[in-house]
Amino acid sequence: MVKRKFRTKKLAWMVGIALSTLSLASIASADPARFGQKLMTDRPVRSVVGPSVRIDDEGRISLAWVEEDKETRTVLYARTEKSGGSIGAPVTVNQPTEAPYMRQEAPALAGAGDEVFLTWALTHPKVTADKPFSNELRLSRSTDGGQTFLSSILVNDDEQVIGHSFDSIHVAPDGVVHVAWIDGREGKKEAGTFVTRSTDHGRTVAKNFKVDEDTCICCRTSLTTGADGTLYVAWRKILPGDLRETVVARSSDGGQTFTTPVIVGQDRWVFPGCPHRPASIGTDRLGRLYVVWYTEGVDETPAVFLAYSDDRGDTFSPKQKLNVSKGTFPDHPQMAVDPEGRLVIVWEEQSPVRREVVMSLSLDRGQTFSTPQKLNEKKGQTPSLSINAKGMAALAWMEHAMPVHRMVVQTIQLPAAKVIARQEP
Repeated sequence: MVKRKFRTKKLAWMVGIALSTLSLASIASADPARFGQKLMTDRPVRSVVGPSVRIDDEGRISLAWVEEDKETRTVLYARTEKSGGSIGAPVTVNQPTEAPYMRQEAPALAGAGDEVFLTWALTHPKVTADKPFSNELRLSRSTDGGQTFLSSILVNDDEQVIGHSFDSIHVAPDGVVHVAWIDGREGKKEAGTFVTRSTDHGRTVAKNFKVDEDTCICCRTSLTTGADGTLYVAWRKILPGDLRETVVARSSDGGQTFTTPVIVGQDRWVFPGCPHRPASIGTDRLGRLYVVWYTEGVDETPAVFLAYSDDRGDTFSPKQKLNVSKGTFPDHPQMAVDPEGRLVIVWEEQSPVRREVVMSLSLDRGQTFSTPQKLNEKKGQTPSLSINAKGMAALAWMEHAMPVHRMVVQTIQLPAAKVIARQEP
């Protein structure tokens, strides 16, 4: 019986690979994507966290990161002044008295017009040796396109010396700034997912709202808004038995209340710890909600999956595996979606001898994907990406370029979207 079960499982796995190969190859005949010249900036410092990246509808690219040199930690922002231009000199975001928290991920970055918004973690002023992971969540903004930044404001409205981090930030079409993060203020074994919003362009934030509890402590949150104004937030939730599932909740009132979270992939992954691998979400103009995430599932096989919802996150399509390379470990997937339903998904692929940044595209609202394509030249890590309304994507990552830390940006103009009928999951 055991041998027969193994053969059945192996056959199913082989069929799945064949179907995945067919799906991945099916857009190979489409017009090719156009790659721009890579932009690079070297930072001769001790360490760098990031970068986050954003591209606006004019093709200008913004970067945000944290770096440490000697005894100084700094939140930095830089941008290109025009499409295809070089990366300008970095601007300091934090005040001299504000010490960024280096264990955090890159600053979360968003913008609208000349307004730039960043959230980042500040080492808590009352941090103690027995609470080394304590921090405050700060929001910084610029009103002049990132040339200067105003003093930051405090996002979390409690005064506890605990963690407030793994944040995401998003500017909705109505101009409201939404922030989501993981927060341990209730003193429970597991943290909670919290949100707030700013209706005055980042000058102040509303009272914090707890969306849910039992949140995986270091899988970053993700935010997006649908064409109808529905706000979505995704995170990794802990279910009884140490099950780790990616979930999504929605708000129909601009982030004031949220629905009960819905499990996306039904992975049934049992893991007694936080995998530190966040989900990524986006929407198109027809309202389809896309989710990309990492899991190891019941068979403990590392994989990157995509699923989508056409009913505002009530149900999700069967999940589709995106990574196909053998002998590598897929990691840290990120996704960007444009209004026409063109998807760019990027992740790391690691092996004992290499670390690569790979990308896959979909031009038909997640039905088919291109074969994953390597982007980096040296060992690459921590990819991030953004896409504008014109189908131009900007992807950023770090490369090992000793003795400096190198940030690389690659722009990609996507081919025209395939016209397909709206489909239900």
